[in-house]
Amino acid sequence: MNYNTCFHLLLGLFIPCSVVCLAMTARNLNSDQFVLLEFKDCIADPQNVLANNWSASTSVCNWIGVSCGIIHKRVIALNLTSMNLRGTIPPHLGNLSFLLSLDLSSNNLSGHLPKELGKLHRLRIIQLSYNRLNGEIPAWLGNLQRVQRLEMGNNIFTGTIPQALVNMSNLEILNLQFNQLSGQVPYSIFKISALKIVSLFSNSLSGSLPNDMCQHLAKLEGLYLSRNELSGNIPSSMGKCNNLQILALSYNQFTGIIPRSIGNLTRLEKLYLGLNNLEGQIPTPIFNISSLKTIFLSNNSLSSSLPNGLCYHCPMLEGLLLEHNELSGNIPSSMGECYQLQILNLAANKFSGLIPKSIFNSTMLQGIYLNDNSLEGNLPPITNAPKLENLLLWRNKLSGNIPNSISNVSMLKELDLSDNLFSGPIPTLGNLRKSIEWCSSYLYREPFKLPSILYGL
Repeated sequence: MNYNTCFHLLLGLFIPCSVVCLAMTARNLNSDQFVLLEFKDCIADPQNVLANNWSASTSVCNWIGVSCGIIHKRVIALNLTSMNLRGTIPPHLGNLSFLLSLDLSSNNLSGHLPKELGKLHRLRIIQLSYNRLNGEIPAWLGNLQRVQRLEMGNNIFTGTIPQALVNMSNLEILNLQFNQLSGQVPYSIFKISALKIVSLFSNSLSGSLPNDMCQHLAKLEGLYLSRNELSGNIPSSMGKCNNLQILALSYNQFTGIIPRSIGNLTRLEKLYLGLNNLEGQIPTPIFNISSLKTIFLSNNSLSSSLPNGLCYHCPMLEGLLLEHNELSGNIPSSMGECYQLQILNLAANKFSGLIPKSIFNSTMLQGIYLNDNSLEGNLPPITNAPKLENLLLWRNKLSGNIPNSISNVSMLKELDLSDNLFSGPIPTLGNLRKSIEWCSSYLYREPFKLPSILYGL
């Protein structure tokens, strides 16, 4: 067989194959287009974003919110976030067989998740947060084993977290926060070694955490379990989550002591254990974590004193919130060396001794709450506190004159010096006359506002 004969034979085979492939691509693309047109017909679109853009006369790959693959030209991503879409998610989406990413977050979608979505085995990302979706978290999600991000927070899901989620072995982000989930967190969830973020914040979850939960979570960076009904001890293995940056277990019913191993979390930035039933001493190694920005241990039954070198070892500290415990001893004299400190709340403890002068040299401080302790001596001059808005020192044993320098704190909005032993004249208010009001008990309060450092936790 000569060269020309071979060439024409190959050409004769290639052309039909090309025609067939092109025809299949067009048919598949038309199939994706049909699915999305069905989606558009099922969804209310008040802003007419889809109505004005999704048209059968243009390629689906050019539609707003749609991305196609470079080679096969199939729909691989659907991003319709923040478009005020309303209605239920139609089952037709389960026919987008090449879909890698589905983002319908921040809309007004409602109803249950259609089981047809369980056919999207290529999915890597599911983002459905900030809607009004309801029903139970479906067990078929466990069939989507390639999913790396499952975000369905801020909806109205009820029931329990299905055990089947353990099959999502590539899962890195699990976000089911702000729903109405109940029951125990499946222990198997904590065996997904790829997890980086677990956010189950603000549900009604109960039960305890497995003591070995950090054995498999070497990549975990954020654990958000605050505002639930969790109980039992905080796992002693918590210190093995070596990459943990945020540990949020506040507003639960945890008992026992704070594990000393938490001091091994050298990357920890925010520690939220407040409003539980914890007791015993605060482990000293916690105050040696140089990356810490927020320590929130309020409303427990913790005892012990604060280390003198606290600010030296925690130079990044922005919020120290330890109120309503049984802490005692002196306030560290070096407290003013926490140069990033914004909130200092040691109220309702058993601290004694003098208020360190250095505190009032902290240029970043916005709130000082030392009320309801046994502090004594004079109130130091307030020499350099340009951002100070809240100063609460009531119910102590402070004495002497109120320093005139208090009139220079131009941002002050809340001042309470009542129930002390102050004497002498009330200082000239100067620039403060418009911003605060004094009573005979040296009391003025605005409505309490949660410090911004704690928003969401």
